[in-house]
Amino acid sequence: MSVRVAFLGPPGAGKGTQARELAREWGIAHLATGDMLREAVAASTRLGLEAKRYMDQGALVPDEIIVGAMAERLGKADTATGFILDGFPRTIAQAEALERLLKDVGQRLDGVVFFDVSEPELLRRLTGRRVCRECGATFHLISAPPKGDEVCDRCGGSLYQREDDSEQTVRNRLEVYARQTAPLLDYYRQRGRLTSVPGEGSIDLIRRHLRRTLESMR
Repeated sequence: MSVRVAFLGPPGAGKGTQARELAREWGIAHLATGDMLREAVAASTRLGLEAKRYMDQGALVPDEIIVGAMAERLGKADTATGFILDGFPRTIAQAEALERLLKDVGQRLDGVVFFDVSEPELLRRLTGRRVCRECGATFHLISAPPKGDEVCDRCGGSLYQREDDSEQTVRNRLEVYARQTAPLLDYYRQRGRLTSVPGEGSIDLIRRHLRRTLESMR
């Protein structure tokens, strides 16, 4: 199947999981900005080295670097038959840059899919991670729970919740995302490009919704 689509949604919405599986199923490229930046850093490209300076400081990578990395990635042969953008664009400026990039290579987005997940469900997913104090093994109270209560299966060490997984920190992340992304959703909605799919339920159920949605975009 050939489709060119962007998956948008808050942290914990499951868009990465769905993007990876559908891209593999349909033989198209899965383009996630985090993966692209890490690949550019590993290859020591000019953009990769610029991105590394920000990443090493824990700072946000500027739009121009992210857009540049996306331009490089879209220029590769495997994107000619289709792609799924995972978490990009995140701002109207990035969306406008993406339109220009696609126009330059004679392509256009078939549509934009927003994963609609309630805040209580996002909190449940994002606050469930637990890490072993001894060996660093990672568990999730919902999707990959330890066999014992707060005890590591691997070494028997105690499990703890990282500060960035606390409910208050997660709420702050979700609020920032909502403020940043609301204008972007309006941008695509006004252009008739936005479709929402339910992001709650089993992975298979969500994937069936996605298949129907994406097939209708062809």
